[in-house]
Amino acid sequence: MTTPAELAERARQRWNAGDLPGYLELYAEDLRFHGVEPGPMDKAAVAAFYGQFWSAMGAPGRPNPHLEFHQQLTDGDMFACRFVVSGEHHGDFMGVPATGRPYEIGGVTIMRFRGDQVVERWTTADFLGLMVQLGAVPAPAMA
Repeated sequence: MTTPAELAERARQRWNAGDLPGYLELYAEDLRFHGVEPGPMDKAAVAAFYGQFWSAMGAPGRPNPHLEFHQQLTDGDMFACRFVVSGEHHGDFMGVPATGRPYEIGGVTIMRFRGDQVVERWTTADFLGLMVQLGAVPAPAMA
């Protein structure tokens, strides 16, 4: 049996190879993805979000952003990790027109698997930090 960590790593490799449909195979049809929108997203909404993210936030010389996993934990059907996504802002994202600026966005994600697919995912990511890097909002003032 393939472990959740192995399944997540396989999906990460597909992401970095530019295979978004292959990456999305990680998610079950009845997926509940928390953390990007106010309520949970289903698989279609996640696919649309990642499609828009890829179209705007690819890495230099390639369409897709780069994804790295750090500190990974597993517990039964659960997988968690700290991640970093990096690339270059070359299209409209979250209302911000292309800037050409490089970015790194870090976060933490927890995935619950049923068999070989994720049925629930909780993610926090530093979107404020991303907006600062893109120049969309000023950096918070330091006290």
